[in-house]
Amino acid sequence: MTSRPLNERVVITGIGLVSPLGIGKAEVWEAARQGRSGAGPVTLFDASAHGAKIAFEVKGFDPLTFIDKRAARRMDRSSQLAVAAAGLAIEDAGLVIGADGERIGAVISTGNGGNATYEDAHTTLLTRGPDRVSPVALPMLICNMAAGHVSMTYGLQGPLSCILTACASSLHAIGEAADIIRRGAADVMLAGGSEAAVTPYAMGALDASRAMSHRNDDPTGASRPFDLNRDGFVLGEAGAILVLERMDLALARNASIIAEMSGYGATSDAHHITEPHPEGSEQARAMVRALASGQIDPGSVDHVNAHATSTVAGDASEVHGIIAALGADHAASVAVSATKSMHGHCLGATGALEAALTTLAIAHQMVPPTINLTDLDPACDGVDHVRSARAHTIRTALCSGFGFGGHNAVIALEAVTV
Repeated sequence: MTSRPLNERVVITGIGLVSPLGIGKAEVWEAARQGRSGAGPVTLFDASAHGAKIAFEVKGFDPLTFIDKRAARRMDRSSQLAVAAAGLAIEDAGLVIGADGERIGAVISTGNGGNATYEDAHTTLLTRGPDRVSPVALPMLICNMAAGHVSMTYGLQGPLSCILTACASSLHAIGEAADIIRRGAADVMLAGGSEAAVTPYAMGALDASRAMSHRNDDPTGASRPFDLNRDGFVLGEAGAILVLERMDLALARNASIIAEMSGYGATSDAHHITEPHPEGSEQARAMVRALASGQIDPGSVDHVNAHATSTVAGDASEVHGIIAALGADHAASVAVSATKSMHGHCLGATGALEAALTTLAIAHQMVPPTINLTDLDPACDGVDHVRSARAHTIRTALCSGFGFGGHNAVIALEAVTV
């Protein structure tokens, strides 16, 4: 437990989710608790020529529920998801921005930015010529615009940025946003990510990396972290935003505190463009750094929401990293779940979605499951794999995100004590 004064502690007071498991934290948590999969055949475009024809899409999302029609037309789907999730998070936190906008900022990340906008603009360029490209194509597709639109929509005038570290992006966002609060540059930060990469080029390029599942005849069973018969990840899309707040100010306004964002660790594998270090050594170091930065006893870690994407190399290396960070004896009792089995790999948004589920796990003292884990890969043994939701005492939980290029980010979350 940290000895920091209250004005240097950061808590989570709001969660906003637009995801394949539902819209809003209650709907998403209930789906996760029940172990429901959000996967299905791709409907956002004709995927018949693709090798991977399944995805975790956000169903029933109407951007006009959250965004003015004229503004929505000038946003890529990735920005729409972010703005909607931010609105839900602000509402959940009971946050009134008003004249305090200068003390409220955002770090909202992505992996690819405006995929659909880029692909449409490029097609227009090739088929109709450069003078037919939309004048708003560039501000719709650049990666920082989700953060920009959130700040403009809700009047945030504090620090504003976007971190691109592939699949670690939104965990880096949460960690850096917490540090912004701790150094006194803001009182409140919205942090997380969005991704809308269920598009022809994005799916084709990811599939070309040979990292995606081709279990097209079994969409809900295709994402199977740690399973001996896993064959790659299933792409997802999402917007996921947390409200981070200085603890003394949250207490002063009687905010409902969900969990504490206590620690953050970041490292690099310096190993390979797509594959993690096989021993998970630098992932382990990120976990150790997250615990050390929060002054947390490793023995208090009761739960890990694993990055586990269902790739053969990635899942095994992560288990090795958990064991290296926590020690074999303690790791064997740590409840590990991979919620990507239910919501898929949402790239730059995935860390924030998993951080939200980890926060809710602490709030409910219940660990969500890894579904589709029917035959454990011996290379992934050594931790307590949770295959159905169960009540569990959670003092400290880790949430991990690892991206192509060797980017590692881990945050440590704790049950709140004052």
